[in-house]
Amino acid sequence: MSIYSQIDSNKFKSWLVIVLFVAFISVLVYVFGQALDYGLGIAGIALIVSGLISFGSYYYSDKIVLGISKAHQAQKSNYPELFRTVENLKIASGIPMPRIYVINDSAPNAFATGRDPDRAVVCVTTGILEKLNKLELEGVIAHELSHIRNFDIRLMSIVSILVGMVALLADIFTRSLWFGHGIGRRRDGSSQGVFLLIGIILAVLSPIIATLIHLAVSRKREFLADASGALLTRYPEGLASALEKIAKDKEPLEAANNATAHLYIVNPFKGKELHNWFAGLFNTHPPIEERIKILRSM
Repeated sequence: MSIYSQIDSNKFKSWLVIVLFVAFISVLVYVFGQALDYGLGIAGIALIVSGLISFGSYYYSDKIVLGISKAHQAQKSNYPELFRTVENLKIASGIPMPRIYVINDSAPNAFATGRDPDRAVVCVTTGILEKLNKLELEGVIAHELSHIRNFDIRLMSIVSILVGMVALLADIFTRSLWFGHGIGRRRDGSSQGVFLLIGIILAVLSPIIATLIHLAVSRKREFLADASGALLTRYPEGLASALEKIAKDKEPLEAANNATAHLYIVNPFKGKELHNWFAGLFNTHPPIEERIKILRSM
């Protein structure tokens, strides 16, 4: 599959993910509402609410992510080399100039966000600017611009927020059970009991399933961005060396959290990667050794 086919595929997946999550969230709220005896009308409300949340995640995900990360917009006068690097590579990639943000953190890392190339953001830490050389920084920026060009930024921003919504619904349901809201008030106790059982199962499994899907998509996008970035610079070793250097730096990124960790070029929670097959399903990134090996084989 070509890069252009992947871009078209990502556009389609963005809308498909929104539709599926809206349906999934509506089902969750319907089952939770029936289990707690809140009535059928809760499904319609769930559809409206989940639709509004999807709309908000599509249009405001970049602002949410940047706010959580405590990033500030960079000025060209303060970061001339960074701006030159982004400007040169954006010309080669054929995308508009993204906004550039910086996180004041000595841990080296970077990410891209936004809903499309016209409204994209590249964000780097001060640590990555201090610790990487020019060719390594070019490799990292090329990787992030590839996320923008491939529409990964839109897909992953939407998925991140909607996965959080699933977890929030499950948490609200379990807290309602703990305090006993709505339980036992309906005459048809057997019917409510079935919904209660299904609700409990969904409350346990739905956040796990949603997270696994989220992480699987995220890992695949990293491999594609590595390949696209290497194609952009024509120098795979620059990115490979950058990944190696970032991975060896043991300082965790304080600005990162579970909601934003998948966006970064390397897992910001240093030393917490899982390496066996099953546990690896919960990693936000592919094994760094595998990424470096693939880059150096190009």
